[in-house]
Amino acid sequence: MKTNGARRMIGAMAAVAIAICATYADAQTAGGMQNDAATQSPQVAASSSSSRARSDSQLVRDVRRAFTRTTGLNSSAIHVQARHGVVTLTGRVPQRSQIQRAGNAARSVRGVRSVSNRLTVQTRRSSGA
Repeated sequence: MKTNGARRMIGAMAAVAIAICATYADAQTAGGMQNDAATQSPQVAASSSSSRARSDSQLVRDVRRAFTRTTGLNSSAIHVQARHGVVTLTGRVPQRSQIQRAGNAARSVRGVRSVSNRLTVQTRRSSGA
Protein backbone atom coordinates (compact mmCIF):
# COMPACT_ATOMS: atom_id res chain seq x y z
CA MET A 1 0.00 0.00 0.00
CA LYS A 2 2.84 2.43 0.82
CA THR A 3 4.55 1.73 -2.51
CA ASN A 4 1.30 2.52 -4.34
CA GLY A 5 1.07 5.89 -2.57
CA ALA A 6 4.70 6.65 -3.33
CA ARG A 7 4.20 5.80 -7.00
CA ARG A 8 1.17 8.07 -7.18
CA MET A 9 3.13 10.89 -5.56
CA ILE A 10 6.05 10.46 -7.99
CA GLY A 11 3.63 10.32 -10.93
CA ALA A 12 1.92 13.51 -9.77
CA MET A 13 5.27 15.27 -9.36
CA ALA A 14 6.32 14.16 -12.84
CA ALA A 15 3.05 15.47 -14.31
CA VAL A 16 3.56 18.84 -12.61
CA ALA A 17 7.15 19.03 -13.88
CA ILE A 18 6.02 18.27 -17.44
CA ALA A 19 3.28 20.90 -17.22
CA ILE A 20 5.74 23.52 -15.98
CA CYS A 21 8.21 22.70 -18.76
CA ALA A 22 5.46 22.82 -21.39
CA THR A 23 4.28 26.21 -20.12
CA TYR A 24 7.83 27.57 -20.18
CA ALA A 25 8.42 26.25 -23.69
CA ASP A 26 5.13 27.75 -24.89
CA ALA A 27 6.08 31.13 -23.41
CA GLN A 28 9.40 30.98 -25.25
CA THR A 29 7.83 30.24 -28.65
CA ALA A 30 5.01 32.76 -28.19
CA GLY A 31 7.46 35.65 -27.95
CA GLY A 32 7.89 35.64 -24.18
CA MET A 33 11.54 36.60 -24.62
CA GLN A 34 11.53 39.01 -27.53
CA ASN A 35 15.23 39.77 -27.42
CA ASP A 36 16.13 36.13 -28.11
CA ALA A 37 15.45 36.62 -31.83
CA ALA A 38 18.26 39.17 -32.01
CA THR A 39 20.78 36.71 -30.56
CA GLN A 40 19.77 33.82 -32.82
CA SER A 41 21.16 33.24 -36.27
CA PRO A 42 19.16 35.00 -39.02
CA GLN A 43 17.82 31.69 -40.34
CA VAL A 44 16.42 30.64 -36.97
CA ALA A 45 14.91 34.07 -36.30
CA ALA A 46 13.28 34.15 -39.72
CA SER A 47 11.82 30.68 -39.39
CA SER A 48 10.37 31.38 -35.96
CA SER A 49 8.73 34.62 -37.08
CA SER A 50 7.33 33.05 -40.24
CA SER A 51 5.82 30.19 -38.24
CA ARG A 52 3.77 32.74 -36.31
CA ALA A 53 2.75 34.64 -39.46
CA ARG A 54 -0.39 33.38 -41.15
CA SER A 55 -0.90 33.17 -44.88
CA ASP A 56 -3.19 35.61 -46.64
CA SER A 57 -5.55 32.81 -47.65
CA GLN A 58 -5.81 31.66 -44.01
CA LEU A 59 -6.67 35.20 -42.95
CA VAL A 60 -9.35 35.55 -45.64
CA ARG A 61 -10.88 32.21 -44.62
CA ASP A 62 -10.84 33.09 -40.91
CA VAL A 63 -12.30 36.57 -41.48
CA ARG A 64 -15.16 34.98 -43.45
CA ARG A 65 -15.71 32.53 -40.57
CA ALA A 66 -15.76 35.44 -38.13
CA PHE A 67 -18.45 37.06 -40.28
CA THR A 68 -20.65 33.97 -40.01
CA ARG A 69 -20.34 34.08 -36.21
CA THR A 70 -21.26 37.79 -36.06
CA THR A 71 -24.92 38.37 -35.32
CA GLY A 72 -26.68 41.06 -37.32
CA LEU A 73 -24.20 40.96 -40.20
CA ASN A 74 -25.17 40.13 -43.78
CA SER A 75 -21.79 39.35 -45.36
CA SER A 76 -23.08 38.02 -48.68
CA ALA A 77 -21.88 41.10 -50.60
CA ILE A 78 -18.61 41.63 -48.70
CA HIS A 79 -15.35 40.89 -50.50
CA VAL A 80 -12.30 40.14 -48.32
CA GLN A 81 -8.68 40.54 -49.40
CA ALA A 82 -5.54 40.09 -47.31
CA ARG A 83 -1.96 41.08 -47.97
CA HIS A 84 0.76 40.67 -45.33
CA GLY A 85 -1.77 40.76 -42.51
CA VAL A 86 -3.63 43.83 -43.80
CA VAL A 87 -7.26 42.94 -44.53
CA THR A 88 -9.32 45.02 -46.96
CA LEU A 89 -13.11 44.83 -46.90
CA THR A 90 -15.02 46.03 -49.97
CA GLY A 91 -18.62 45.71 -51.05
CA ARG A 92 -22.02 46.68 -49.72
CA VAL A 93 -24.06 45.98 -46.61
CA PRO A 94 -27.76 46.71 -46.08
CA GLN A 95 -27.32 48.84 -42.93
CA ARG A 96 -24.73 51.33 -41.72
CA SER A 97 -24.27 49.47 -38.39
CA GLN A 98 -23.03 46.42 -40.30
CA ILE A 99 -19.98 48.31 -41.55
CA GLN A 100 -18.64 48.56 -38.00
CA ARG A 101 -19.65 44.98 -37.18
CA ALA A 102 -17.72 43.66 -40.17
CA GLY A 103 -14.63 45.71 -39.27
CA ASN A 104 -14.71 44.55 -35.67
CA ALA A 105 -15.13 40.91 -36.74
CA ALA A 106 -12.14 41.19 -39.09
CA ARG A 107 -9.97 42.84 -36.40
CA SER A 108 -10.78 40.00 -33.99
CA VAL A 109 -9.06 37.41 -36.19
CA ARG A 110 -5.64 36.27 -35.01
CA GLY A 111 -2.93 37.45 -37.40
CA VAL A 112 -4.79 40.48 -38.75
CA ARG A 113 -2.51 43.50 -38.37
CA SER A 114 -4.95 46.13 -39.61
CA VAL A 115 -8.27 46.46 -41.45
CA SER A 116 -9.06 48.81 -44.32
CA ASN A 117 -12.84 48.99 -44.17
CA ARG A 118 -14.16 50.27 -47.51
CA LEU A 119 -17.70 48.97 -47.12
CA THR A 120 -20.63 51.11 -48.19
CA VAL A 121 -24.31 51.04 -47.39
CA GLN A 122 -26.48 49.54 -50.11
CA THR A 123 -28.95 52.16 -51.24
CA ARG A 124 -32.41 51.23 -52.40
CA ARG A 125 -33.31 52.36 -55.84
CA SER A 126 -36.70 53.89 -56.20
CA SER A 127 -39.05 52.44 -58.79
CA GLY A 128 -39.20 55.80 -60.58
CA ALA A 129 -42.99 56.05 -60.37
